[in-house]
Amino acid sequence: LAATALAPVAAAWGALAGRRMARGGTRLPVPVICVGNFVAGGAGKTPTALALAQLAKGLGHRPVFLTRGYGGRLEGPLTVDPARHRAADVGDEPLLLAEVAPVILARRRDEAGALIEASGASLVVMDDGFQNPAVEKNLSLVVVDGARGLGNGQVMPAGPLRAPLDVQLARADAVLVIGEGTAGDEAALRAEAAGKPVLRAALVLREGAWQGPPLLAFAGIGDPEKFFASLRGAGADLAATRAFADHHVFGEAEARDLLSVAEARGWTLVTTAKDHVRLGGDTSGAGAVAGAGDGAVGGTGGALAALHAAALVADVDLVFADDGAFLRERLAAMR
Repeated sequence: LAATALAPVAAAWGALAGRRMARGGTRLPVPVICVGNFVAGGAGKTPTALALAQLAKGLGHRPVFLTRGYGGRLEGPLTVDPARHRAADVGDEPLLLAEVAPVILARRRDEAGALIEASGASLVVMDDGFQNPAVEKNLSLVVVDGARGLGNGQVMPAGPLRAPLDVQLARADAVLVIGEGTAGDEAALRAEAAGKPVLRAALVLREGAWQGPPLLAFAGIGDPEKFFASLRGAGADLAATRAFADHHVFGEAEARDLLSVAEARGWTLVTTAKDHVRLGGDTSGAGAVAGAGDGAVGGTGGALAALHAAALVADVDLVFADDGAFLRERLAAMR
């Protein structure tokens, strides 16, 4: 009923989004691969971008990431420096991406050309931005969560689609379904019917001490339940879970609560890499304090710092079903 009532607004939004996607964009100095999704919310874009950059490096490319820095206060254009910048400065995802390749943050992506050229990069991997026309894309890889698929297939606000599906499919070069599920299979059929290659991949939890003491898992990502399920699948004893909104900024009171509950019950705290960088600015546990200049903020203290130090990080890797053969071929052609 809600979707039906919102249908007129969704139609107007879809028409506007479709016209916007049709605009021409700025050509950057090197080829651009965009990792996006059809729907609002998390689908696995960042792990896909990381995996793509690793594939590119294996083929001799010098990739650089381009991001808007969602959740950070700096607008750029600038080169992200994990030793100085914190999640409050640049957002959580750029700090994760910087572990694999240089990251350029530009709220207006079309203004990043000079920094990209100066970096000596041979390839740009853009995390998100599929619907944004600011930059010309050489390859658009659209990610679909296998469990969630396309939702009810309606455009926002009646459903999760960012624009009409046929408009988005027309501009996609390939669709990557991550994980299993009927919803993902249905999305794959829609993509194949539109003549788009469909790739498959899975998010695999890295080995860790997941079968040890009871865990208190907490996450503020697009789909916390998927994270909790991956821990259970690895044999973890999840004594309790705490789910927060995507990109949640933790406060001192929340950190104290998590620490006190875990200590009182003898539970071990565990979270995602994205949540961990928001707690302390990096994933090393060192908690380096940012420099005074260039817009960086200082380090966290008190309960947040203690939570950052205490929590285990459950990292995941994206594994392509075809070992990335399709993407390797496309990347090789961009040399």
